[in-house]
Amino acid sequence: MSSSPSTLAPPARPRVGARPRRPRRSRDLWLGIAGVLIVLAGAETLSRTGIVNPDFLPPVTAMYAALFEMLGEGWFWEALWLTVRGWAIGLAAAMALGIALGFVIGSVPFLRKFTSSTIEFLRPIPSVALIPLVILLFGTQPQSAFVLVLYAAFWQVLVQVLYGVADVDPVARDTARSYQFGPIRVARSVIYPTALPYIMTAFRLGAAVALILEITAELVIGVDGLGRELGIAQSSNAVPETYALVIVIGLIGVAVNLLARFVERKALWWHPSVRSENS
Repeated sequence: MSSSPSTLAPPARPRVGARPRRPRRSRDLWLGIAGVLIVLAGAETLSRTGIVNPDFLPPVTAMYAALFEMLGEGWFWEALWLTVRGWAIGLAAAMALGIALGFVIGSVPFLRKFTSSTIEFLRPIPSVALIPLVILLFGTQPQSAFVLVLYAAFWQVLVQVLYGVADVDPVARDTARSYQFGPIRVARSVIYPTALPYIMTAFRLGAAVALILEITAELVIGVDGLGRELGIAQSSNAVPETYALVIVIGLIGVAVNLLARFVERKALWWHPSVRSENS
């Protein structure tokens, strides 16, 4: 028995001349690059034409000339290493402490209620308010920056983890307990998958806050790093060098954000939000 020709659909043919759809991420990247180029060209024009006093806003070409000159200096790379190291150590400590305490406090209703008022009291305190205290305790040592970074990033992590633990399905938790899962296995098999998106959000927020506080400690307290070199350049009236260091710090911020997004995409490849970005 043969099929009727009217019931057979012809194979779909690609349209002639149809162009593949450009990924949204690539389009956004080029738009961002275009925006940066427009800002740089505008700053160069304002300085060269005298609309803005070059003593306060030197030409962009002078800034980058000073930057390329710094790249050949040993002190620059040492300061860069100290800043990145201080940021990484403080962020790692905040992540470890915030995740551990968040899992413990969030998993025990009594602890969550017992500590809620304390958390809400301490969390809004700005980290910069601790600067006089850390100066008294540690002076200009790296420990001062570490305390500020840890304090600022810790609350970002703790609060997000608490939200993640609270979002766990009670039925899944009770089912795990009915199968006599221990606390560690419950945390690994039930709590962790639900809290992971919140942990990644905490990492992204904490990474930015940690960098801000690291630079602040170096600039205000005098801890060795790029922030200290920025303060020295500003006080010495080295305007192009000051802007060059600001550009470097901005590039570090961009790199930190890209790193956080990369880690988030790798860890949450299965999450609908990440899959929609990649589509």
